[in-house]
Amino acid sequence: MKHKKIGKYAIGTGLVLSFGLCGHYMSSSSTTMGTETELAGMAYTLDQYCTMQVGTGQSDPEAIVAFEDTSNTQGGNSTVSGSAVGGATPPPTTSATATATPKPESEYANVGISIAADYVNIRKKPNTEAEIVGKLYRGSAATISSTEGDWVYIRSGSVSGYIMKDYLAIGYSAERLIDDFGTKWATVTTETLRVREEKSETCKILTLLPEDETYEVLREETDWVKIRVDGDTTGYVAKPYVKISVQFKKAVSIEEEREEERRKAAAAAAAAEAEEERQQSRSSNSSSNSSSSSSNHSSRRSSGGSSSSSSKRSGSGSSSSKSHTSGNSGSLGSDDSGNNITKPTESKTSSKKSSSDDGGSTLGSGDGSAIASYGLKFVGNPYAYGGSSLTHGTDCSGFTMSVFKKFGISLPRTSGAQSRVGKKISPSSARAGDLIFYASGGRVNHVALCIGGGRVVHASNPRVGITTSNLYYRTPYCARRVLG
Repeated sequence: MKHKKIGKYAIGTGLVLSFGLCGHYMSSSSTTMGTETELAGMAYTLDQYCTMQVGTGQSDPEAIVAFEDTSNTQGGNSTVSGSAVGGATPPPTTSATATATPKPESEYANVGISIAADYVNIRKKPNTEAEIVGKLYRGSAATISSTEGDWVYIRSGSVSGYIMKDYLAIGYSAERLIDDFGTKWATVTTETLRVREEKSETCKILTLLPEDETYEVLREETDWVKIRVDGDTTGYVAKPYVKISVQFKKAVSIEEEREEERRKAAAAAAAAEAEEERQQSRSSNSSSNSSSSSSNHSSRRSSGGSSSSSSKRSGSGSSSSKSHTSGNSGSLGSDDSGNNITKPTESKTSSKKSSSDDGGSTLGSGDGSAIASYGLKFVGNPYAYGGSSLTHGTDCSGFTMSVFKKFGISLPRTSGAQSRVGKKISPSSARAGDLIFYASGGRVNHVALCIGGGRVVHASNPRVGITTSNLYYRTPYCARRVLG
């Protein structure tokens, strides 16, 4: 028993001496190993820190990027590394959370607006030598489908192709150009919408608009939207009853550009032809009047004194006759006793007034479809207040006046005056060649030419120029038939 105790003692002493020697050896000769162990421990602590970050809900990619950028500093002097080596509690995640808030993506992230001085070419391939398939004019917009280096593949209108990114404003940059190049439109979302003179439900109603029709927005406010209906007709509509959208001009293909040039040339030729015909008509009338005047002069010379003596014989009776004709424009008749009397008829002024009544007369005859077709040749040409040029700019009444003039029919200059000529008809029975009138507050202020099928062509406003619309794009005031 005693020997066993001595043996255990010896073994224990040997173990202590052995550990001491080994410990002295490791301390003096394993510096490299000790350093590796310390780095391994730091790496383990970093892993724990990252796990904590993810565990607290910071899984947004931007948050991870922000953390890595902070800790990966040269020399290992970052706050995160020092804390890990010292074994201290990891720093709070406040700074990481603050930098992790993502910036909301612009709704124009995939939209590009041309900022070229005039236009930028759209090419078939992403290089400057590739075929040109279209043009994106300044302020026109395109949808971006993909990016290839300095180029983007876009779609706009009927055109698809490549544009260099430097020519486009994209995302938030594009948003800042909305007021410069975009046009806001209000689409009616209720069955009938009142257009009011001011921003009040008690204000005078200017006109009524049908559902699904779209109008240019002049100003957008909290509860009201100011719109342009046509010409100089502007007013306010309640914002809850319209849907606001923004539209930009689109790209133009090479084929479309050539077609537009042909259209403009045809319109100019048609206007020139109409002007030439008017000049020829004036010249012909002038020659005819000159011949008639010469003939009458010869006739008076040949009748000579007999005419004079006849006049003298008529005496005061002739004067009496002049008095009647200048007053009532009457015609001679007889009473029951056989005595000559003057039968009064309507004066010229009265006759004009009659033509504006419900049973008025037409101004001429012709093919309404031909007149409508002629008017359609000028769609796309500009609007100009007070103008009457079908190619360079006209307002609504100047448009109808110039179109009818081509067919030898003279209309008054203003829409109000035009609404009093011809025969009054119901707008629902209008056919090609009829005139449709619109009023604001009971006063006619716009006219359009019916082209059939419930549609009209008219010089609408400065934004869209001469265009076609639904006959009921606003409530018609009346319609007149000019052609018999």
